[in-house]
Amino acid sequence: MHERSSVGELAQQLRQELNRYSPGGKLPSSRALVERYRVSPVTVSRALAQLAAEGLVVTRPGAGAFRAAPHAPAAPAGDTSWQTVALSADAGGEPVPRTVDASGVTVSLAAPPPGVIEFNGGYLHPSLQPERAMAAALSRAGRRPGAWARPPLEGLPELREWFARYIGGPGGTVTAAEVLIAAGGQSALTTALRALAPPGAPVLVESPTYPGMLAIARASGLRPVPVPVDADGVRPELLADAFRASGARVFVCQPLFQNPTGAVLAPPRRAEVLRIAREAGAFVVEDDFVRRLAHEDAGPLPPPLAADDPDGVVVHVGSLTKATSPSFRVCALAARGPALQRLRAIQVVDSFFVPRPLQEAALELVGSPAWPRHLRNLAAELKSRRDAMTGALRHVLPELALPHIPSGGYHLWLRLPDGAHESDLAAAALRAGVALTPGRPYFSAEPPAAHVRLSFAAVAGTPEIAEGVRRLRAACDDVLGPGRENGSTPPPDLATLLP
Repeated sequence: MHERSSVGELAQQLRQELNRYSPGGKLPSSRALVERYRVSPVTVSRALAQLAAEGLVVTRPGAGAFRAAPHAPAAPAGDTSWQTVALSADAGGEPVPRTVDASGVTVSLAAPPPGVIEFNGGYLHPSLQPERAMAAALSRAGRRPGAWARPPLEGLPELREWFARYIGGPGGTVTAAEVLIAAGGQSALTTALRALAPPGAPVLVESPTYPGMLAIARASGLRPVPVPVDADGVRPELLADAFRASGARVFVCQPLFQNPTGAVLAPPRRAEVLRIAREAGAFVVEDDFVRRLAHEDAGPLPPPLAADDPDGVVVHVGSLTKATSPSFRVCALAARGPALQRLRAIQVVDSFFVPRPLQEAALELVGSPAWPRHLRNLAAELKSRRDAMTGALRHVLPELALPHIPSGGYHLWLRLPDGAHESDLAAAALRAGVALTPGRPYFSAEPPAAHVRLSFAAVAGTPEIAEGVRRLRAACDDVLGPGRENGSTPPPDLATLLP
């Protein structure tokens, strides 16, 4: 069972038992709860912390946990309806209304209910995270001289140098002076779009693309213009057409293991994309979000576009978050020329700087022997999970088309049969106990077909992948009708499909 599920279940059981205690009454000791419910001390500690956050119990160090006193009657709710007018009264002059729709982002951030298999997750399962290495790095970082002092606004020089080497490669085409440290990829993308495009401007985006980037653009008053992607990445001839038709000066792309298709920009297209953008007088924002999530069979990776760009066309975003933890929000934002100065100014105004202890911890982590070892283990585990999911889908859900099997990243992009509705499938899947991501939020305009995205990195392991696909089969039977495996031939034992 997931630790998170155990915590939720124990917290629910304790809620039900609280009425046995009078206000101020002491609950059983942590040791007693461990023995009674057969859970770990960590689970007990987290469950009690959850109840304390809800105001149901009070914990006293060295004394234990006690039932909290009843809450005082809540104050009458205020009337916030006036805000509707205040937030919209001056919107008439805006070329693009800046309403913020975060639904495409929260679907990958929200934890599913207990017992639901997380095929919609956007981050590594805790078992894949380098928790010990991060804890050790954070501990060492806290002891560094000046660890809690104010860092340079651009970021620690040593960390900027490390990112520059990683982006520019052995040739040193990117320098530390061209790198800013940002608080995660989402923050860096927000800074980049704000710096490079004025409100109301068009911005070219891949279609389909990462919903969080579409949310950033719309919240900034920008107008996303889609450019189709195929198995080899963005199509250069359509990119050139889009620049001419829209007058855009920014194109946002993910050349490596694109989200959601998993496509890698083909070598002949790399130079074409840069040439087309340069002729249009436009920037390319390169979101290099999963370079460190290459699978064991990926082979040599192409360098970032920024490594082949002497003219400052590319603004590069590369984060450590996906390969570590959702809370390890350390990212590089690299650019050249006046654009770099504008990026720096906007980032300083928005957030001052990334906390120095986190930057110091990042330096400790990437400089430790545990870092390459973690990346090797992660590459092997991601390949194993990808193979488990693709094998199970082929045998159990052949009606869901899988046009491309990626060699990096953490998800698969599946096309539904004609006439199917992804929202119906997502609802049926949740009823069956598995959460998936509908495809509609990945398109800035009308989608060509219905899709779903399935993540294989947010689950506990390959047995849970097999169980999730089995549940998804039941959901598809409800929405699409019984599949071939439900006829005269019984479905295969999914355990035999695991690598």
